[in-house]
Amino acid sequence: MFTIGDFARHGRVSVRILRHYDATGLLRPAHVDPTTGYRYYTASQLARLNRVIALKDLGFTLQQVRDIVDEKVGAGELRGMLRLRRAELETAVAAAEARLVQVEARLRAIESEGHMPTDDVVIKSLPALRVAELTATAASLSPEGISPVIRPLYDELFPLLREAGVTPTGPGLAYYEDVPEGDGQITVHAAVQVSAPLQEAAFRVLDLPPLDQAATIVHRGSMEAVVPTVQTLARWIDAHGYRATAHPREINLECPKDRDQWVTELQVPVIRSA
Repeated sequence: MFTIGDFARHGRVSVRILRHYDATGLLRPAHVDPTTGYRYYTASQLARLNRVIALKDLGFTLQQVRDIVDEKVGAGELRGMLRLRRAELETAVAAAEARLVQVEARLRAIESEGHMPTDDVVIKSLPALRVAELTATAASLSPEGISPVIRPLYDELFPLLREAGVTPTGPGLAYYEDVPEGDGQITVHAAVQVSAPLQEAAFRVLDLPPLDQAATIVHRGSMEAVVPTVQTLARWIDAHGYRATAHPREINLECPKDRDQWVTELQVPVIRSA
């Protein structure tokens, strides 16, 4: 028989681990001296220990390992457990690869600009939103095309909401859609979050669907100066292996009278590039 120290050396584990396996019933010693309490193991128990170690290395829990080595799990169930573990590992690998892409993009930015970027982009999932809105058509998506259209929409929307007894429940937001065969024209949606029933009145109340993934960035300043922020976001999306599926939403977080002090979050729905 082996003492616990010798058995630990042969099994390439610590004595502490063997004591833990004993306490949990996963691997009990073949003999315990009733006087000294010393644990002793047989050479044949190395096979069980090796199987425990191999299953632990696959990421199974101690309870799962115990069920497997005690043959409480049939071949079919074990195959299912292994397939599930494979799927978990594939997900972890994909997440690690995505982080690696982000690290490499940060390194490239530091190497090209000489400092850490301050415009951080975050991938978020966004909930569904109920909004009241007015729409109009702009000649283009540029600030010069949008600003003359969206300001009058908001100037009209808020008095209509007050007349209808509808109180905003969240910040204003704008989103944009291409006009079919519109030669670059854009449908401008000037909206604000509400809890009113769905309706078509002087304004429209509708539910915007949730977004599984959106690349987001905070823009500080007037929306007339938003283009560099939009370009930063577009470069990040491309560098990190995503593809935009719609124009950015604009969430008005702070809108003081001084437009240069505005804080706006841009949210671009994205999917992984093929």
